[in-house]
Amino acid sequence: MKIAIGNDHGGTDLKWEIKKYLEAKGYEIVNLGTDTKESCDYPVYAKKVADAVIAKEVDCGILICGTGVGISIAANKIKGIRAAVCSDTATARLVKQHNNANILAFGGRIVGVELAKDICDAYLEAEFEGNRHNRRIAMIHELENE
Repeated sequence: MKIAIGNDHGGTDLKWEIKKYLEAKGYEIVNLGTDTKESCDYPVYAKKVADAVIAKEVDCGILICGTGVGISIAANKIKGIRAAVCSDTATARLVKQHNNANILAFGGRIVGVELAKDICDAYLEAEFEGNRHNRRIAMIHELENE
């Protein structure tokens, strides 16, 4: 599986930890985030990851900013993106199973390294359930086209 990871300055340290962890598990990681802690604008990196997901250059994305909120809001402005902020494993699993989220987001200042790893595992190991959820995903797409 190929995963794009993007971050602003608030997620740089956690990005490196997650990248190393996921690569050790056999995932291919495409780094589309900043590599420094110098202040930068999270919408830039949200767009890079979202564009890679939409273009099917990657299977999914991971975004990290200070809280995960700003970068996910920016990503969700891109048509076809369903980015979800997760601070626990249950939510991470459910956003894939029920919402078929194509981007996982979390906060570098909110979750610790070990919890972030668990969140990634829960999200990446979950599968979209389809069925009744397909109708809801279609409704989300309709909202994008209004």
